[in-house]
Amino acid sequence: MKKIFANELKNYFGKEVEFSGFVDNIRDLQWVQFVILRDSTGKVQVTIEKSEEKNNEMVDLISSLPLESTVKITGTVIESPKVKLNGMEIIPTNIEVTSMSNEELPFNFKDLSTVNLDTRLDYRFIDLRNDKNIFMFQVQSTIVRYMREYLYEHNFTEIHTPKFIGAASESGADVFEVKYFDRLAYLAQSPQFYKQMAIASGFSNVFEVAPCFRAENSNTSRHATEFTSFDVEFSYIDSFYDVMNLEAEMLAYALEKTNEVYGEKIKEVFGTEIIVPKLPFPVMRLADIYKELEERYGYKVADEEKNDLTTEAEKLCYKLSMDKFNHEYLFVIDYPADKRAFYHMRDEKGHLLGYDLLWRGVEITTGAQREHRYEEIKKNAKEKNLGDDVKFYLDFFKYGCPPHGGFAIGIDRLTMLLLSIPSVKETQFLFRGPNRLYP
Repeated sequence: MKKIFANELKNYFGKEVEFSGFVDNIRDLQWVQFVILRDSTGKVQVTIEKSEEKNNEMVDLISSLPLESTVKITGTVIESPKVKLNGMEIIPTNIEVTSMSNEELPFNFKDLSTVNLDTRLDYRFIDLRNDKNIFMFQVQSTIVRYMREYLYEHNFTEIHTPKFIGAASESGADVFEVKYFDRLAYLAQSPQFYKQMAIASGFSNVFEVAPCFRAENSNTSRHATEFTSFDVEFSYIDSFYDVMNLEAEMLAYALEKTNEVYGEKIKEVFGTEIIVPKLPFPVMRLADIYKELEERYGYKVADEEKNDLTTEAEKLCYKLSMDKFNHEYLFVIDYPADKRAFYHMRDEKGHLLGYDLLWRGVEITTGAQREHRYEEIKKNAKEKNLGDDVKFYLDFFKYGCPPHGGFAIGIDRLTMLLLSIPSVKETQFLFRGPNRLYP
């Protein structure tokens, strides 16, 4: 029989069904038992009349059943306006226990306000039973679905690239070493090289949603050693503004669709609202940002710090973008080329043809037009002293490669900002950081 979920039961009034779920609550009264069952889509009340002799076996079973056990109920779905929980109930004819909860739970997952976050992460399989947490991942799944949908509708091909790489090619010290038979391999920091290989292979537009690894001993609310990245690369662009425009359109599309599906429930559960951004997104030069931060808010930094955004400057950019443009998003351009990856293209004056995208004062993307000319990218690699480590990569550009660019978005950080969650520790299914490798 097809599995029926709680949110589908309204389609089965008057019909016999099988429904499976966790035992969320039991009210064992003198004449009746009320059992609340829960699955990932909602809850339903099961009502057992004690006065009916045929129910004796079920009554005894429920009386001895620990909460959080799982059961399969066979019964009829009845529309009951008097029932506060969704105006329906199941009248059972049979109850089968499919698993028994054998011990007391380590904490009350229905009220996480009194539970230490590390304890929650130690028992993540319990923590995730919380309705709010399950909904958070349903929202995350939905926004990824619609970003994918936008790209599919624009002739993108989803690819799957290796996570073992043979050379610590992007930033040396920030990669994880792995024993690979008789030699060392490394966990990929991003699929960047292989996205570009796809472009050189004739795939016009590609993307990937996959894990990335960063061996950074960073313990902030925004960083993790493993995270899920939404990577995009596409060809025949005229400038990096094409990359910025596509990213803005994709995000606006995905947020609009997610808002249609879950906007009201997000307000109810998280107390925050999805603001569907208007196009185009505002753009500012890095130097102009520091100038306006000083003029508007008195924020000053030393000149040597102005080659990148400080953490405080990033946060102030949210206020600046709202005050200046009434917009939550801000593209930042004109970063010094020597602070960025060697595969980012530079103009004839040596200026970087790339950007960061900030949302609510947090960087969610680094993007750029890529260097596709063999001699130029070989020269850039030499400046970074990368030599033999990237020879395999440089070979991609020897035989013709169209102008192209791309970007990457951290899904966990995107979810954190969308739902106003304090840390990516909560928006990752299982957080990985310098001090956490289990469960």
